[in-house]
Amino acid sequence: MRQDLYEWIKNDGDQLQYLRLQPIWYRKLTRNPQEIEKFGTDTVFHFEKSIPQRVNKLTNGVQVASMMLGMLQSMNFKG
Repeated sequence: MRQDLYEWIKNDGDQLQYLRLQPIWYRKLTRNPQEIEKFGTDTVFHFEKSIPQRVNKLTNGVQVASMMLGMLQSMNFKG
């Protein structure tokens, strides 16, 4: 693998970890260094850090908080 690509990957902990989890990327990036963008995209989706995944997490958190608040209010209302 080219040294500049490896340095770029090494600067991002998630990408380095993903490279270790998916060693096929060593071969892919060695043969086709222009696939670095696809590697970055795969890393983001693997660690669930894409914008749709983050929005989904936020939505789920708000729903849980709303449900808990509703339960708390119903318990206070009865008691």
